[in-house]
Amino acid sequence: MPLPSLQQQLAALIAAPSVSCTQPSLDQSNREVIVLLESWLGALGFHCDVQQVQPGKFNLLASRGSGPGGLVLAGHSDTVPCDPALWRSDPWRLAERDGRWYGLGACDMKGFFPLVIEAVRGLLDRPFRQPLLILATCDEESSMSGARALAEAGRPLGRAAVIGEPTGLKPIRLHKGVMMERLDITGQSGHSSDPSLGHSALEAMHAAIGELLVLRAEWQRDFHNPLFRVAVPTLNLGCIHGGDNPNRICGRCALEFDLRPLPGMHADSLRAAIRERLRPVAERHQVRMDFAPLFPEVPPFEESADSELVRLAERLTGHAAEAVAFGTEAPYLQQLGCQTLVLGPGDIACAHQPDEYLALERIEPTVHLLRRLIEHYCLQPST
Repeated sequence: MPLPSLQQQLAALIAAPSVSCTQPSLDQSNREVIVLLESWLGALGFHCDVQQVQPGKFNLLASRGSGPGGLVLAGHSDTVPCDPALWRSDPWRLAERDGRWYGLGACDMKGFFPLVIEAVRGLLDRPFRQPLLILATCDEESSMSGARALAEAGRPLGRAAVIGEPTGLKPIRLHKGVMMERLDITGQSGHSSDPSLGHSALEAMHAAIGELLVLRAEWQRDFHNPLFRVAVPTLNLGCIHGGDNPNRICGRCALEFDLRPLPGMHADSLRAAIRERLRPVAERHQVRMDFAPLFPEVPPFEESADSELVRLAERLTGHAAEAVAFGTEAPYLQQLGCQTLVLGPGDIACAHQPDEYLALERIEPTVHLLRRLIEHYCLQPST
């Protein structure tokens, strides 16, 4: 059976729902996407290894050639949820208009895989001196369990890795980390007419928030990186829940917040500083405080400006490597010994939005760029 065209591949991937979400009612398997990629890459002569990370969630690692070194072209197979009513067309049906392909995942980031396949198809008559690995992971949009499983397994991948997240074809060598944390305070409820009857979890939370904001100011004073548009670490108080009635002393209160550390900041140290500041607040207000991450953190990422991959990508794209605030799977691939870069054809401004799209004008430049990267790392003699 002939391989589908680039457009047909993207249409099939978009038509295969693979939402990754922390809400079980919205979460879906990515199996159908992995099966499609496995069939196409297998037809091109790649050895395909499908690994179940957890029930219904799979990674695919397809390889051509063998030996040390080589190149990894990586992306995630899942999407965020969407609201079809806000789209101009069916999110799961590829639509073309205004010089763009629209569909859920077209930008972030199912659209990357057909471009990789298109780049490879033009090189199959040449010997691969170093391996090319194509990686498709699960659950990047929620727990990053696919990339975490790879990092924990510790299997070396390649000399270099390029993750095709939406960067407008500009190389990205730094991003902030992502920490999502929860603070639960348990006090003692009682009648509001007599404060001595209880210990207000809400008043304790007020004091705890004050300490978090003081810490934020200290971190923003001590850490600064001008490569980022927001050059300091951020702490966002995302949501708070507590109490049940005005005439009752609040017995329970919970806060969830988001912390975006810069490269060089470490999650364990940040959490230790938070616990140290909260301990006297709990003692003063006679409440219990339970502080823990909602999810394992995504570490900050930084690839050296002098690395071979960064210099090559800058030369091929004509753009200096930049920094972004959003998180990716880059730190996990870096842990496996790969020089790592984030570089893809989509635009982050339309990711996670209704009418997500991939601009048609990006297709040819992306395919050309990917071929040059494959030639450099896989087809030329190793140095």
